[in-house]
Amino acid sequence: MSPSSGRSSRRDFLKTALAAGAAGLAPRPASAAPKPALSPDRMGVLVDTTVCIGCRNCEWACKTAHALPTEPLKSYEDKSVFEKFRRPDDKALTVVNRFDAPKDAGTPHRWAKIQCMHCDRPACVSACIVGALSKSEDGSVLWSTRRCIGCRYCMVACPFQVPAFEYHKALEPSIRKCDFCHDRRRSGGLPACVESCPVEALTYGPREELIRVARARTKRYPQRYASHIYGESEVGGTSWLYLAGGDFADLRLPRLGPDPAPGVSESIQHGIFAYFIPPASLYGLLGLLMWISKNRPERGPHGPGE
Repeated sequence: MSPSSGRSSRRDFLKTALAAGAAGLAPRPASAAPKPALSPDRMGVLVDTTVCIGCRNCEWACKTAHALPTEPLKSYEDKSVFEKFRRPDDKALTVVNRFDAPKDAGTPHRWAKIQCMHCDRPACVSACIVGALSKSEDGSVLWSTRRCIGCRYCMVACPFQVPAFEYHKALEPSIRKCDFCHDRRRSGGLPACVESCPVEALTYGPREELIRVARARTKRYPQRYASHIYGESEVGGTSWLYLAGGDFADLRLPRLGPDPAPGVSESIQHGIFAYFIPPASLYGLLGLLMWISKNRPERGPHGPGE
């Protein structure tokens, strides 16, 4: 090949590579993530906080089902844990907290179990840049260790502050949260917490049916229940629904509107990555540099080819 033809091929390659790189680097309009396909028969759990007795059997059952370190069930009778508010973490995917009850409730305390709410339009799924979180058709929000890169955007995006990171693990830490006992349910079982509840404060079933049940209870016992069903409309709806005898804020459930949380997380994500170099463009530019180095003429003491 002559020197002139070599220079021509290099010019053609450079033009093509730079054009491709420029196309990859150009910002593109942000588009919202597609809505997950949700079955109208997706499942949920109704938590009746007026029935819960704070036995914490659900905590023990959850840890046992997920092979997390736990104590004998009898040790869960210890009530000192209620002295401070707790949140789910990497060692406990669900926890029960105690709260002061309304004066006319007939009891000094109320208890409420908290865990991942399994939102219909989950902010964690929207915020994850590698698709490590997904919304299943049956209602559960699942996390994949194979895809996760540990960015923890899901922790920031979640309006319920649920996902927890295994900071104590130097190698291969995971994001931990309630998985709605997806494997147990897929094989025909109940969520471990529901199965273990001795007073039926947790009711498992199709979400739409649970809403009908909750509405019937609030209508039949207006003195016992607040008229609102928490999770029916919050952030676009959640798979876990709550009944209470008073203000849900008294149970430390956040006040949230009906708009799906991904509207916020998608805006943040698209703003961050609007001008980020896509991997394909980055690899293309690296390939260009390697090609130039590989095809550069060797130089002798007096110039090329000598």
